[in-house]
Amino acid sequence: MLVIPAIDLKDGKCVRLLQGDFNLSTVYSDHPPDIAARWQGKGAKRIHVIDLDGSRDGLPRNRDAIEKIVRAVDVPLQVGGGIRDMKTVDDYINMGVNYVILGTVALKDRNFVLEACATHRGKIILALDARDGRVAIEGWTESTDRSPMEIASEYEGFGLDSIIYTDIQRDGMESGVNIESTKMLAESVDIPIIASGGVANIHDIEKLLEAGESRIMGVITGKALYTGALKLEDAIARIAGFAGGL
Repeated sequence: MLVIPAIDLKDGKCVRLLQGDFNLSTVYSDHPPDIAARWQGKGAKRIHVIDLDGSRDGLPRNRDAIEKIVRAVDVPLQVGGGIRDMKTVDDYINMGVNYVILGTVALKDRNFVLEACATHRGKIILALDARDGRVAIEGWTESTDRSPMEIASEYEGFGLDSIIYTDIQRDGMESGVNIESTKMLAESVDIPIIASGGVANIHDIEKLLEAGESRIMGVITGKALYTGALKLEDAIARIAGFAGGL
């Protein structure tokens, strides 16, 4: 299982939001490439980068910062936020981004998502962000009446790398990962799942490891790393120890 540090970009800076609220943000760095290099140095095998402004506005807003991050590290990057057309997908892949994350568009333009999967097989990640069991879109500002499992099932067999499942109410709260819902989603589809939202400490990593037989391939963590509640090297070592004991 991968521990994937998160870098959320707002106005070119590395920030964290509480439950996706742009009015509740904390700035952790004015120079995101340094943060990416730090996580790589501590052993990260993949880094999660989200253009928060792009998620809200529906088009990329932090492209320059993302390009600088690409140049700063050697580990794979998964990038999302405001990606709504093939040109943007192609631009990111050509820039050196390894995985492109599609969220809102999965509910609004299925044909585009399938085209992206066919063109860049194994490089597309689907993001399903849920509040009270229902998927939210447009940077979490709009709610739908559809469940993550319903949407995930529609994209089986099309070459997705994985699905990121985020519990919005836990995101940035360090209140613990929604293990039950994450495991249910992982067991409902034949697509690897990346857990997100609410990682508080090493115990969340351990709980996910215990549920790992249900195709949970990774976990994204942000605030817990930035506050020091979770040390990336400790989480990586715990996973290595768990795997060694199997």
